[in-house]
Amino acid sequence: MSAKVLIVEDEPNILIPLKFLMEQNGYEVFDVQKGEDVIPAIENNRPDIILLDIMLPKMDGFAVCQMIRNNHKWHDIRIIIISAMGNELDITKGLALGADEYITKPFSNSDVINRVKKLLDR
Repeated sequence: MSAKVLIVEDEPNILIPLKFLMEQNGYEVFDVQKGEDVIPAIENNRPDIILLDIMLPKMDGFAVCQMIRNNHKWHDIRIIIISAMGNELDITKGLALGADEYITKPFSNSDVINRVKKLLDR
């Protein structure tokens, strides 16, 4: 059974290639474009890992990450933040809120895949 990946990204030019990359590597992929849609997506189709953008409409990725980590039922869901917000303060904040990894945009496909595999192998 393949691992489930939830991609939370509102930019189609990033979402579509990222989704393709995950599918090409054998993952079952689903996506949402808004932060407020993440919780229902988790409840309906629990992912093993979430690729999470920070800059989302209405509810940002930091708030989403914190909500996931505050729910003890989801402690084992891995979170990789993938964001253009790459300064040290943003990275520190993302990791402090419970993200397992933080990747800055632009990113390499191999880096994303390697980190996903590493987290899922834990």
